[in-house]
Amino acid sequence: MRKRELDYSLKVRLPITVALVAISFALTYFVSRAERDGVGYTPSQPIAYSHKLHAGDLNIDCQYCHTGADKSRHAMVPPTETCMSCHKTIKIDSPEIQKLKEYYDSDTPIPWQRVHKIPDYAYFDHSVHINKGLDCTDCHAEVKNMELVEQAHAFTMTNCLDCHRTAHDKFPGLDLKAKGTEDCITCHR
Repeated sequence: MRKRELDYSLKVRLPITVALVAISFALTYFVSRAERDGVGYTPSQPIAYSHKLHAGDLNIDCQYCHTGADKSRHAMVPPTETCMSCHKTIKIDSPEIQKLKEYYDSDTPIPWQRVHKIPDYAYFDHSVHINKGLDCTDCHAEVKNMELVEQAHAFTMTNCLDCHRTAHDKFPGLDLKAKGTEDCITCHR
């Protein structure tokens, strides 16, 4: 009697358990893939800042605000002082500039929400890429045309390796000796 109950239990419960585990793995894979991919991610920001106006219409270079991109691993989010260098006198009556001034006067960093992010387990150095002749738009797309910045390209290992393997085709201005490395240790430290 005990053996029949065990056989029945295995015949019924085992397929259900296997199916639930498979569904859980599939859902986890697709949800985490969407999070890693990030394409279309457009967080709301504490101040309505238009890259279209500043980088596009006014033609302010990316590195004016994002200092360090050519010298450091990080492109740096601009400190409030950078914004206020112009906005002490420009559009001071604007509600958004008044919010900016409140952060500035209280010496509080603006809590910008990061848009572009690679996974924590990967290492990336902006300065290496900028100093090899790549333009910000090669990874970040035409931010100068975006009212609200969104992640336009996936920052995945596949995309990085594709770029490293085909750099000469994609970026003909690069030094012919320049080729992105494909060694695992370069990005996974």
